[in-house]
Amino acid sequence: MAAIELVDVGLDYPIYDSRARSFKQALITNLGGRLSRTDGSGRVVVEALRNVTLSVRPGERVGLIGRNGAGKSTLLKVMAGIYEPPLGRAEISGRVASLLDVTMGMDFEATGYENIVMRGVFLGMTFAEARGKFSEIERFTELGEYLTLPMRIYSTGMVLRLALAIATSGDSDILVVDEVISAGDAGFTRKARARLEMMIERAKILVIASHDENVISSLCTRAIVLSGGHVSFDGPAPDALAFYRSSIN
Repeated sequence: MAAIELVDVGLDYPIYDSRARSFKQALITNLGGRLSRTDGSGRVVVEALRNVTLSVRPGERVGLIGRNGAGKSTLLKVMAGIYEPPLGRAEISGRVASLLDVTMGMDFEATGYENIVMRGVFLGMTFAEARGKFSEIERFTELGEYLTLPMRIYSTGMVLRLALAIATSGDSDILVVDEVISAGDAGFTRKARARLEMMIERAKILVIASHDENVISSLCTRAIVLSGGHVSFDGPAPDALAFYRSSIN
């Protein structure tokens, strides 16, 4: 069964060069004491997540809300299994598709077709399954003969088309998304949105971080408000949006 279970999860980012940059250290330290501390060596440590406990079950559509630096992207990476938290417990059950860093695992010296296989296997497909995606990805990306060429000659938009096509080509139990993706020209962006919506419908669990209240309202039944790496509200999406508005006002 698809599920996400986090218990007292904490995750820190050490700032190794902070003593050599006194202004940077002062800035981080003055974030209110909730986001930073010093370890035994005097090194500044940013507390990205602290004491996060939550459960997500099949059928739930969860939005993450918060200011920049609140911990949304870090929490998504924990839920996607990219980060293993050193504090607490994170149990992720089911096949996860993450639209966080869609180019992760791609080789710019390899061809488009080779990257479909490499990235597909990275996402949990077998080699045969990844090769079986060739025709579908050819149609979706409209890259034609470019798929036979090294990715280093691709434009940024072409790279994103291919990466997005591969990332959304498999079935998943849990879908983790960091903002709704814009993929270049308007025509392809519409195709990408339609593909993502179809993927959302198939997924048993959706977790999406967004600054767009319309995205949270339209896609999510539940929302979690993060502040300084802590969960400050967890409840129905309309109530969470109201709480967030009042907190920033």
